Amino acid sequence: MIILKDITIKNFMSVGNVTQAVKFSENGLTLVLGNNMDLGGDGSRNGTGKTTIINALSYAMYGNALTNIRKDNLVNKTNSKGMMVTLDFVKDGVNYRIERGRKPNIFRFLVNDQEQNEESNEAQGEMPQTQIVVEKLFGMTHDMFKHIVALNTYTEPFLSMRANDQRAIIEQLLGITILSEKAEALKEKQRLTKDAIKEEEYRIKGIEEANQRIKKSISDLEFRQKAWRSKRHQSIEEIKQQVTTLEKIDIQSELNNHALLSDYLEKKNLKDQADKWLSSISQSDIKQQRLISKLESEIELLEDHKCHSCGQDLHDEKQEEILKSKEAQKKDAAMQMLANGTQEQEWQEVLSELGDLGQMPNTHYNTLQEALEHQNTVSNLQAEITRTQNENDTYQEQIDTLVNQGMQDVGWENMNDLTVMKEHQDFLYKLLTNKDSFIRKRIIEQNLQYLNSRLAYYLTKLGLPHEVQFISDLTVEITELGRELDFDNLSRGERNRLILGLSWAFRDVFETMNTPINFLAVDELIDSGMDTNGVDAALGILKKIERERNKNIFLISHRDELVGRVNTTLQVIKEGGFTTFNNDIEVVE
Repeated sequence: MIILKDITIKNFMSVGNVTQAVKFSENGLTLVLGNNMDLGGDGSRNGTGKTTIINALSYAMYGNALTNIRKDNLVNKTNSKGMMVTLDFVKDGVNYRIERGRKPNIFRFLVNDQEQNEESNEAQGEMPQTQIVVEKLFGMTHDMFKHIVALNTYTEPFLSMRANDQRAIIEQLLGITILSEKAEALKEKQRLTKDAIKEEEYRIKGIEEANQRIKKSISDLEFRQKAWRSKRHQSIEEIKQQVTTLEKIDIQSELNNHALLSDYLEKKNLKDQADKWLSSISQSDIKQQRLISKLESEIELLEDHKCHSCGQDLHDEKQEEILKSKEAQKKDAAMQMLANGTQEQEWQEVLSELGDLGQMPNTHYNTLQEALEHQNTVSNLQAEITRTQNENDTYQEQIDTLVNQGMQDVGWENMNDLTVMKEHQDFLYKLLTNKDSFIRKRIIEQNLQYLNSRLAYYLTKLGLPHEVQFISDLTVEITELGRELDFDNLSRGERNRLILGLSWAFRDVFETMNTPINFLAVDELIDSGMDTNGVDAALGILKKIERERNKNIFLISHRDELVGRVNTTLQVIKEGGFTTFNNDIEVVE
């Protein structure tokens, strides 16, 4: 792997006389965010010099900025001299340094601190042969660099380029022009890929064995859970049967009937009392009437001075005494009958108010208490059903814990990627070592297949619905629902998705065939035209690239909301017309 370590910048574009440094060697996703204090700060993101970082990198590697800026115009306008850019990097354990400057013109190339001598053009500070060596080290031309390392909005999109320019990049990318020197380098890549596959196999085997043990535990728990659930179901059914039996008695009607019965018995008791009293009164009236009739007969005899008992004549005094007694008795009897009449009327009124009692209410239970106990029993049984139904299934909790926390996702994606890569490398090696005349065609076919598969992968992840693929003549077809489109037919967001997906696919192909490079820059491509889903998808891919491929990715953006979604943030501050970077690199003048 090529590891870009750091770059120092002085009097380059908006960077002034105070040397600034940026570290590239620490893996992670870094948000490059600007703050233009000259425009008031507080969110002023434009014109800070964020892109200066990758322009300086481009200048160090190729002697040119990303765009067609004249070299003298790269010199800071305020200071007008002393421009210097220094890049330190490592490849295959060898340390390299590139120093480029203007006013005065400088181009130095050092290998393990030893300067490589070549007669230079002092007027321009150029060393053509040394530049060839540098580009060979990186394995890419400036055009390739702009499409796989420093992705930016200034570079003409690949699909907007002329057909010949596209072909030149694709042929370079596919390795058609450098077949012979790639075979040996590919051997080492094959070995590394095989080692990676073995490691992945060990990892997958470990996960599968652990998952198998967890599955056994889950199976045991499920067996016990089944028995527990069966017992619970049986218990519930037995209680339900009891409830069903009890509910055959309409307990509410039973309680109502008991209430009616109580009222009925109370009224019947009152009626029985009335009937008893009326009977007693009737008998008393008969008795008193007989007594009155008898007394009237006796009084009649007494009035004739005859004894009421023997019929003998009575003297006046005796007769008067007895007569008074009999009349008093008659009066008492008449008063008693009068009183009986009053009582009879009162009891008749009671009977009238009671009316017809009807039939005595029928009840299942003899007493109200028994009926209430029946009701309580049904309520208790129903509560028992609810409690039993709601019993906590501890077995399910254990099963869920094992499934959610214990079971691991095998994750075949990396193995699939490695397998595809191995197949690609194996196939490529055969083609590289084959001297037959059709090798170029076969290389194109195979590499295009891999390129198209990676492109399809990234476009799917980015949510682009279009089908985009390279065909055998190295041109590109863009279709949607069978309808062929041009690149300019796409929306801004769709174009940016395609630019990103194409650049990443190019990088995958490049790193399969060449030495990978640790650095990737994405300059404002997700800022414009990309919706939230597109930004989220792009961030997800960048994080995966950073994590799985040990990359340091600079995401140059205006979006403040991305701060919490990256590993680190590099502040680019412009104040007093000069750009500074917050960093912890020691600058040696």
